[in-house]
Amino acid sequence: MTARRAVLLLLLLLGPALPAAARAAAPATPATGWPHTQRVDHATVVIYQPQVISWPWRTKLNARVALAVTPDGTRQPVLGTIEISGSTTTDLATRLVTLTDLKLTASHFPTLATQTAERFDARISAALAAMPPKRIPLDTVLMSLAQGEAAKPAPVATDNAPPVIFYSARPARLVVFDGAPVLVPAGQSGLEYAVNTNWDVFFDPLHGTWFLLDSTGWFGAQAVGGPYTPTTSLPAAFETLPPGANFEAVRKALPPRAAPPAAAPTIFVSTKPAEIIVTQGPPVFGAIAGTALQAVRNTTSDLFLDTAKGRFYYLVSGRWFAAPGLEGPWHFATPELPADFARIPPGDPAARVLVSVPGTPQAQEAVIAAEIPQQATLKRSEAKLVVHYAGPPQFQPIPGTPMTYAANTNQAVIAVEGKYYACYQGVWFVAPSPTGPWVLAASVPEVIYTIPPTSPLYNVTYVKVYAAAPAIVTYGYTAGYMMGFVSAGVVVYGTGYYYPPVVVPGPVPAYFPYPYSYAGNVYYNSATGAWARGGAVYGPYGAAAAGAAYNPATGAYARGGEVYGPYGGAGAWSAYNPATGTYAHGSAAWGPNGGTASASFANPRYGVSGSTTQSANAYGHWGSSVVSTPTQTVHTASEGNARGTVGAFSS
Repeated sequence: MTARRAVLLLLLLLGPALPAAARAAAPATPATGWPHTQRVDHATVVIYQPQVISWPWRTKLNARVALAVTPDGTRQPVLGTIEISGSTTTDLATRLVTLTDLKLTASHFPTLATQTAERFDARISAALAAMPPKRIPLDTVLMSLAQGEAAKPAPVATDNAPPVIFYSARPARLVVFDGAPVLVPAGQSGLEYAVNTNWDVFFDPLHGTWFLLDSTGWFGAQAVGGPYTPTTSLPAAFETLPPGANFEAVRKALPPRAAPPAAAPTIFVSTKPAEIIVTQGPPVFGAIAGTALQAVRNTTSDLFLDTAKGRFYYLVSGRWFAAPGLEGPWHFATPELPADFARIPPGDPAARVLVSVPGTPQAQEAVIAAEIPQQATLKRSEAKLVVHYAGPPQFQPIPGTPMTYAANTNQAVIAVEGKYYACYQGVWFVAPSPTGPWVLAASVPEVIYTIPPTSPLYNVTYVKVYAAAPAIVTYGYTAGYMMGFVSAGVVVYGTGYYYPPVVVPGPVPAYFPYPYSYAGNVYYNSATGAWARGGAVYGPYGAAAAGAAYNPATGAYARGGEVYGPYGGAGAWSAYNPATGTYAHGSAAWGPNGGTASASFANPRYGVSGSTTQSANAYGHWGSSVVSTPTQTVHTASEGNARGTVGAFSS
């Protein structure tokens, strides 16, 4: 075979993404179906569909291609296979894999003489080296890999005990506190409000009464756990709440109104992760063709009845729980799902759960996709980090390891081997002390990757350094950093462990939350690979673990809800600093290549106000804005990570 023929053959194998000169010389693009039959010089070449052998770390693709070459004038084809490898980067937004640095790793043409086979290898290697970057549909890679890859990601030792699961056949709300209520002063009103819930919950110390604002009106109770009943009687102190976006919804609900008792929702309260199933009246069942399953149609939850066993199955955060009735008791059931779940027709509305059914193609592809790293390259001279603590840095041991971590900050700071490493927005920083100065880390001690799932910092083990040069460092993270883990053959949200928040006592206590797996009706979107949260019955500020987060840089609390995933996210927040009376609100939207954030703030006490717009990249936003006031310059910034979304204000 001539060198030109070998080059053309490789061009055919790798498809139409060629430079103009190569396109002019190459035969027509092969048809979509496999195998492809092409004429190359004086031979007929049959190219069989490439098969992915492996995709280690989802950064290097190894594939095998079978060929049959029949020279003109002969009847017997020359049969053989070649194996190639290349470096990959994946763009989840476009669902394309870019293949570069192609190399021939092996070939096998048993009927060729040794010297002929060696010449053939040399020509193929040269052709591969000259190849421009090649883009391949991610779905093609996933399908081939799911069918042929023997090695599977190691499952994570998650805690699969069921959360508290409430059920109601009438309108209901679930109010979740991240542990015991953490109360802070609501300005100078004399009231206190809870910062560790997504709801507007107030406590009146003068009368020992609790108040809750819902979209239907106000509720009151003598204990934080209820029972809550509709009320139109609020203390006059509500009229003196500080101005600003943090209490805007509360002020709009004054004077108080309440829904008629018959229409008022039932209020459920939990001080640990919980979920709720609400049906509009008694369950309404719809049969699923070809199965013994019935889907409950009058609920937003993924809820099924297996008529063969008389058992309910409930999917939440990627995990299945089963019970003999909707009141429980519930137990983890993913490994024992009836086979009928895999038979749900793709066109059925319930087919969205197939991604969470072990063994289905949808579940297999999700498991593979969870291993695909999202990478970004940062300049050492531009990446900055400042870590603030509530008081002196306080470090706690990471059980089972020689490391400790900082508890009184909203950043992930780890002390190891005499240095300090901080993981922020998928980027590793290193410093000689807990307070810096912080610079990009060119490497990370391997011991960090032994942090167990029982630790609230476990998600940082999914962030790695992929390359380092004098001026730049390339980092990447996989789904685990965004709380997506492989367990029981499917991708689940969260480790299932509950990480209690850190509360630093004081006149205004500092509250540092961690994300948890429940209390948000989290579901997986197989089309985008992103997790999203439900919201209506989980609070007006989204369904994150923290309805309000503490910013130790300013002593401020920020409320916010967010939806995020591998492709970016969007969110809104508002903040109030009880020490200064400053409030702010803003919004942001971002994607894998960047985005913008806007914010406005004001301090009526001092007549200070302003606004800002900031840019961000896929790995976060370190920028800040400056606005002028009559007497001073005020710096503003917004910041987000897996532990919440906060606003920062300094002057």
